[in-house]
Amino acid sequence: MYSSVVHLARANPFNAPHLQLVHDGLAGPRSDPAGPPGPPRRSRNLAAAAVEEQYSCAYGSGRFFILCGLGGIISCGTTHTALVPLDLVKCRMQVDPQKYKGIFNGFSVTLKEDGFRGLAKGWAPTFIGYSLQGLCKFGFYEVFKVLYSNMLGEENAYLWRTSLCLAASASAEFFADIALAPTEAAKLRIQTQPGYVNALRDAAPKMYKEEGLKAFYKGVAPLWMRQIPYTMMKFACFERTVEALYKFVVPKPRSECSKPEQLVVTFVAGYIAGVFCAIVSHPADSVVSVLNKEKGSSASQVLKRLGFRGVWKGLFARIIMIGILTALQWFIYDSVKVYFRLPRPPTPEMPESLKKNLGYTQ
Repeated sequence: MYSSVVHLARANPFNAPHLQLVHDGLAGPRSDPAGPPGPPRRSRNLAAAAVEEQYSCAYGSGRFFILCGLGGIISCGTTHTALVPLDLVKCRMQVDPQKYKGIFNGFSVTLKEDGFRGLAKGWAPTFIGYSLQGLCKFGFYEVFKVLYSNMLGEENAYLWRTSLCLAASASAEFFADIALAPTEAAKLRIQTQPGYVNALRDAAPKMYKEEGLKAFYKGVAPLWMRQIPYTMMKFACFERTVEALYKFVVPKPRSECSKPEQLVVTFVAGYIAGVFCAIVSHPADSVVSVLNKEKGSSASQVLKRLGFRGVWKGLFARIIMIGILTALQWFIYDSVKVYFRLPRPPTPEMPESLKKNLGYTQ
């Protein structure tokens, strides 16, 4: 298993070790030992940070994973529920673009037909479903990140940290979507089928009576298509954006930043990651929205009928929603870590053992 993981990591074209060493300014000393030494790099050692701040639990402990899962519940459940009106209009634009011609027109038509209460349709399944998804997404991400790091070892975990992040987030989202699928199906029925039902307690029995358990899980494959690339981008882009911000933008190491300053960096990195997430996952999101409205259609049939232009309907609304959503989720999640005094490792530094093996230190 170890060799297969390393092989997959080496297939990543974005993070080859040589390119990573050049990016870190460490390539070259072995081939040119007589060259002038580079400027000393600032050390952000986790052990030193731990001395300054007393954590409530050990990194990778059971309590750590549980509290990370709680942070996921709070961050995903609250943010998705708060953006239900925008999500509702976006879904209706995808399902019926002739009637809902744009984001502002969509709000206007919805208010005219359903009133202000209509904008809150689907809030209950949204809150329940995305709370469960957040529990699995963030909680399992931390679990898989530790698991895969231990499999790779300290040096490879550093060299292949983007690949590691992609693998951990994809693994976590696989299980998160299984938890999300039933309530997501009910939410889309409520939001996109006028007159179907108005509440989760009515939608679930009706869906089961009409189609059985299939009604709740027929959208799980399109969910994987939408959410797994979304989550991979969400975590990998966020992690590398945070690293880049502290390296090139923030004038001091994270260990010297106050907690509010760190949370501002978290919010900015989260919003940047959210924009990319929205673009990557939007075509599959369009398929999911239409699929849960139509009883007899398959994902491939919906995709073929929508065509290239059809799957991009509502992208502007989704960029606004997902950008804000992702930024708030990371902000809330990091705030939960701060509140419970959970270990928050500093931005990655090349292990001393790897520097020594490569001849950069004696």
